[in-house]
Parts: sequence; C-alpha cells; structure tokens
Amino acid sequence: MKQSGLDRLFKPHSIAVIGASSDPQKAGHVVIRHLLAGQFQGPILPVAPRSQAIAGVLAYPDIESLPLSPDLAIVCTRRERVLPLIEELGKKGTGAAIILAAQFSTDERLRLKHLCQQYGIRLLGPNSMGMLLPGQGINASFSPIAATPGQVAFLSQSAAVSTTILDWAKQREIGFSAFISLGDHCDIDFGQLLDQLSRDGTTRAILIYMDKLHDARHFLSAARAASRNKPILILKSGRHDPANGLDNVYDAAIRRAGMLRVRDTHELFATVETLSHSLTLKGERLAILSNGRGLANMAADVLLSRGGKLAMPPLDIGSDADIEAYKSALETLLQGDGADAILLIHAPSLTARGVTLASSLIDFIKQHPRARRFNILTNWAGEYSAQEGRRLFNEAGIPTYRTPESAVTAFMHMVEYRRNQKQLMETPASLQGDRLDVERCQQLLGQALDRQQRVLDTHLAHPILQAAGLSTLATWIVSDAIEAALTAEQIGYPVAVKLRSPDIAHKSDVHGVMLNLRTSAEVALAADAILDRVRQHDPGARIEGLLVQRMARRSGGLEIRIRLQQDPVFGPVILLGESGAEPREMVAALPPLNQALARYQIIGALKDGKIREQASPVRLDIDALGQVLCQLSELLLAFPEIQELDLHPLQACGEEMVILDARLVLAERGQQVLPLAIRPYPTELEEGAWLKDQSHVLLRPIRPEDEPAHKQFVRQVSDEDRYKRFFADVGELGHEELARMTQIDYDREMAFVAVGQDGPFSQQILGVVRAIASPDQSDAEFAILVRSDLKGLGLGKLMMEKIVRYARERGIGQLSGMTMPSNRGMINLAKRLGFKIDIQLEDGIVNMELPCADQVV
Repeated sequence: MKQSGLDRLFKPHSIAVIGASSDPQKAGHVVIRHLLAGQFQGPILPVAPRSQAIAGVLAYPDIESLPLSPDLAIVCTRRERVLPLIEELGKKGTGAAIILAAQFSTDERLRLKHLCQQYGIRLLGPNSMGMLLPGQGINASFSPIAATPGQVAFLSQSAAVSTTILDWAKQREIGFSAFISLGDHCDIDFGQLLDQLSRDGTTRAILIYMDKLHDARHFLSAARAASRNKPILILKSGRHDPANGLDNVYDAAIRRAGMLRVRDTHELFATVETLSHSLTLKGERLAILSNGRGLANMAADVLLSRGGKLAMPPLDIGSDADIEAYKSALETLLQGDGADAILLIHAPSLTARGVTLASSLIDFIKQHPRARRFNILTNWAGEYSAQEGRRLFNEAGIPTYRTPESAVTAFMHMVEYRRNQKQLMETPASLQGDRLDVERCQQLLGQALDRQQRVLDTHLAHPILQAAGLSTLATWIVSDAIEAALTAEQIGYPVAVKLRSPDIAHKSDVHGVMLNLRTSAEVALAADAILDRVRQHDPGARIEGLLVQRMARRSGGLEIRIRLQQDPVFGPVILLGESGAEPREMVAALPPLNQALARYQIIGALKDGKIREQASPVRLDIDALGQVLCQLSELLLAFPEIQELDLHPLQACGEEMVILDARLVLAERGQQVLPLAIRPYPTELEEGAWLKDQSHVLLRPIRPEDEPAHKQFVRQVSDEDRYKRFFADVGELGHEELARMTQIDYDREMAFVAVGQDGPFSQQILGVVRAIASPDQSDAEFAILVRSDLKGLGLGKLMMEKIVRYARERGIGQLSGMTMPSNRGMINLAKRLGFKIDIQLEDGIVNMELPCADQVV
C-alpha cells in the first residue's frame, strides 16, 4: 500500500538549497552548513546566482541549470521571491519543498497552495524552521542546535518551542527520529505527518506542540489511527483564546483520539524522558523505594491524587541505607509480582553516594533476568551531587528525573495513555430502539423555519424534543399575571413561572424564573415581578408573555445542564455540567456518541466535580443520563441545522430525566454549517439484498456494537477458511482484536457486514468484507470472509460487488488484496469481477488488483 505522498520529503535522494549564501548571517548559509555537517549521502545542490561555490560545493545560478530534479528543495530566499521559485521548482519536477520565509498574506498562501497542487509539490511551511531527520543525517533547518538519532518524533508550530526542546534534549542525550517545524502549514499538516510517522518503524512515540488546528476531522482520524500503535502527546497553547474554541473541547478531542495532553513544558520534558527510555507500560501498580520517607510520601501523594495505583506502602529503607540495602530491597521487588513499575528515589547521603549508587544499580538492573518485566524509573534528588548520577542513568537508557513529582507525573501520563486506549476499545452496549421520530422532527423544524423562527423557547421546542424521545414538562403560555394565576389554578400547584423573550437568552440574567409557587397570589406576584425586572433591566427587550409549568413532582434530583453548540474548530459538541455552569466549565464530548462514550463523559464530569452527586440524596443513574446524551447526539446527526440546544436545567432523579427548560437555535436555510469532527455511522450505505435461496440480508457498515455478533460469526468459520483469510492458524479472537475489527474510522476504513433478516440466521452476521485505504486514497487493501456453511449462495459475490462500488464512489484509485493459490473460489470470483491476478507460487500468494476507475459493477 502506498503511503501519504511524503516519501520525497522524508526520504530524499537529493536536496537543493535555493538561496544558498556565503554570508554567515543568512539562513541560506546556515542551512547549507547544517546539511554538509550531516551524514546525508545524496547530492546537495546550492542555488546561488552570484556564487560559483558555497562552502566548497559547486553552486548553480538558477533552478533550471540544476543537473537533476531535486527530491527536496529548501527555499531560503525573501518572501517576495518565493512564488516564482516554487513555480520553477514545479517545472523542474521537484517533489517537496520547505519554505523558511514568513509573513505571507492570506492571498499569497492560497496562490502558494495552488502552485503546489498544480505541480504536485508537497510543501512544509511557510514560516518553517525546517526539518531534522537525524537517522538519515539530514539537518534541513536553521536551528542552532542539532538533533541526535532517537525514537521520538516531534512536530511543532513554533520555532521557539522547537529550539527549546532541542536544547533540553541535547543536554539530556535524548534523540529524535524526526523533528519537524510545520510553520503556517499551507499544505502539509499535522494529520498527514501523523499518517507518515505512524508507519515509521523507528518512531516509538510522537510529541506535538500545537498553537491552532485547521482540519480537525483529518487530524483526529490520523491521530486515532496512529495512537493505537504508539503514544501521541500534545502540548496545546492558547487555552484562553476565543478564536481557538473552548479548551475543554480540545480536551475531549484529544481523549477521543486516544492521545495524551500535557499542560506545560515540565510535564512534556518528563514524559519525553519516559518515552525515550522506558519499555511499554506493563501495568499501573507503582512501587516506590526510597532512602527517605518524605520524598517517598511526596511521590505517593502525587500518584494517588492523579488516580494512580500504589502497589504497596512506600518502602523507606532509611537515610543510612548503603548500596547493598538498595540492591536487597530492589531484588525483593523484582522477584515479586506485586508491582508493574518501580520508582527508585535517592536523597543525597554519605552512606550511598549518588554516582556510586547509580553506577552499581545500573549494572544490577542490566544483569537481572527479571528487570525487563518492570518499568523502572529513577529520581536522584538534588542538583549538585545528583547531576552525575542522573547523567549515568541517561546514558544507560533508564528514565531519570529531577524531582519525585516529575517522575510520577511522567508515569501517570503513560498510565492515562494505557487507560485511554482501553476505553477506546470498550464494547458499547447494544443499540436500543430508535427513539428519534425523524419525519416528525423534520416537519416541526421546517415549520419553524417557514415562520422564520430561528430561536425556539421551551414551549416551541417542546414538541421537537418529544419527537426526539426526550421527556419534557408540559408548558402553557400566558400574557400577564392574571392569566398566569388562572392557568396555575387549572393545572394544579406547585408551579413555576418563567419569562418568555426572544431577546434574553438567559432568564437568570433578569431573575426570570420563579419556582415552587403554591397559590394564585404567589403566582400573580411572581409574574408581575418578572415583568417589572425585565422592563428595568432591558426596556427594549421584546416580551412574548410568560410560561407556566407544573413543578416536577419528584424531589431530590440533580439539576443538570446539557448544551449542544458549534465549536469554531471541531464543529458540533455536547457539553455536560451542573445547572448554572458556563460552557468553559463543563465537560465536552464530540458526537457521535454511543453508550460507552456517553458514560465516559458522565464519569468524567463526576470525577472532575463538574457534577456534584453529593448535592442530591438520589444517586445519578448514569445509564439513563447516557441514553439522553445518545439521543441528543442522534438529533444532531440527523439535523445539522441545529446550531444550539440548551437544556437548562434537566432534572435527573433516578432513571427519570425530565427537561425543565430549553432553548433551541436553528441555522438559516442555506447557511453553511460546520461538519462533525468525527464521521458518523454512514446510514446511507445500508442496502438490502437477496441470496440464491431467497433469504434476505442487510449489507451495512460494521458498528462497534457488533463485537459480540462478530465473535460468534468467526466461530462459524472453519479452521481452513480462517487460515486462508489470516494466513495463520488463529484460535479464538480476543477482545482487542475484535475491537479493532468493529471499531473503525469510517473516514479511512470500511467494513460491510451481511446481517441475516429472516429465517434461522436472523440478526446474525453471515459475512464481512473490509477495505483499508492509504491516506492519499490511491490504494485500498481488501479482505473478505464468509461463513463456511453458507458458501454457494452468492453472498461472497454480493459483498465483493459492494466493496468495489464503495471504492469507486470514494475515489480510491485501486483495490488490492492477497490470498493463497489454494483459494480457488476467491481467485475465480476476483477474475469475474475484473481483478488482475498475479500468482506467485514461490511465495505462496496470489495478488489481486483492480483499477477502480475502470471498473463498473
């Protein structure tokens, strides 16, 4: 499978420096010096009109005179000269370019992007510091500090942050597999780089410094795919910039993609230390061994406050502990099974000097047969007497930290990554009945827009919410205090009286809600008071009367706020918090939601104190509230014209969830709305089909909820057929493998299942066909599996035709697959569908390829 079209950037065979210079103050001189100082094996081609040679290398007067088409060009000229130079590079056949110049206008960036698309150039920048690929000896940057080879990739939008990280890493002897400055990323963005690095065998972890995000959907899709194989950490700045959207929404997006967020450079440095040296985390139980109770307790406090697991009480071996005491205590821990990781802490001591102890423990750990079963971290506390010991641990590849807190923080980041991945692969509960009446909602929303009512209050939103399967309190509209009192007498006490005004979004601003009114006199007084306050607070506000509601009968419930709104970066989001909370104070989630994702949002709100359950004597029913969140998610998916929906409050009392007040805002007809950041389940790809025996099947995309049915399906496939599909003897598939098969990203992968609709196979999965596309959509690999007892019914042909149609509709260039020469049924079917068959008997494989653009099914 092809990758993301970035090979000529990441693996260039030749590099041209446009604007090379002999002036040490210019970027063109710095870049050429850095390239020559590296171990790059290909030709380096300076382009300098006024020089015959730069740094002893023959220079060329212009791009046209270059003896070959460079794979990579680094443009070091002034901004005014960049656009014509990019066009010249395109005509020369250059594959990739890095632009160092800054301050391009919006129009210039658009023209730059157009030129790159026209000539097929992949562009890093403008305003890029450049790129370092230490393993290939490439330093194509003006960074004053070089990088050494390593296993961590770093992507940054800030040159200042980049050079700071490089300086710190140099002192710590930490290396990088790639170090890339994106600049203004006119073309190459975070998502494309993640696609490339996720397939890079030398990269074990990816770090990102982010100022802002442009293509949220592509980024999250690439991040989720990459984070399944290697940790991704993000340091995001601009947390309080309104143009960047709500920071809690970034939190939600980062968690949803399985990444980790660090809050400052201290956390980033500590975690880089762990990622650079540590083994994959074996578990969450941390044992703490120290020669001082104070430092050990500090480490334990941080661990427990962050939700970590202490394997046992901290082991204090005393301030007079010598080297043998450390070895003996460590031996006990390594021989046991009560911990997964060990933190060794040492405070300066006369009986065990830091350098001597570090050297002795390094030898002990490297020689111990069980040491690799544990993640071992060290904290040699202090500065003057501890520096040399920490240097020895660095050289030995054992993570070491300046403080106990930083050591535990780094450990907990790895724990959180592990938990995030487990959560992402949790099987959601089976789908409940569809409670959304799409036709009724569509009718009601259409009628509102026909009346040019874009803002709907509780009364107008009531029927829409009911059509969405949500519970609301009946509402009566009245014009004044007298009518309010009469209505209250008719519906019964106690009641609530609320303001109705399209100009006042939040009733609390004018104390526009009065509750628990028990007599007509109280109702009349409350109504008059509300109207008086509005006239004083905002004399120009339109008043469309008052709302009278019967108070919810049950007491003791929690009052919760759920808000659906449009984020400028991620599109539709769902916010959850207590009644009265501001959006920035709530816990965010990105739709679409299922029961598992909704549950995590609720648990997160409870854990972070955004919903305080102790405020109510009745425990919150997480499943019932989760169902409400899922229904709201479905409403958003079905009707993207909903710009805002504020349920404030929703009363949660046991399993009863009742909306007491609501405000719904619609987009105007034809108004462009932001898409979902995560592609939802593609209902439009469902279709019915008939097998040769006249049984009915539904061909549809796979869902996460299909895991139990998929497990049962694989059990119905013979060992021989499974061997042909997986090219190996596979037994019972575990949860992790099944989760990867059923929890797919519809933006880059598709799996269709055939589900029986009648007879003995009703609602059972009978077959599956899947295709995984390359990031640039040039190629997709397919695989198919059908129940062994259902062969000969034409199901395989139906499913192959389905995946070919899908590939063509998605614009995928080629569909390719692999099978065994003994699988004659698959080979013959592929031939009939137009696949090119290449039988390689020596390797025991058969390649099948179909140019999708030429295939009609």
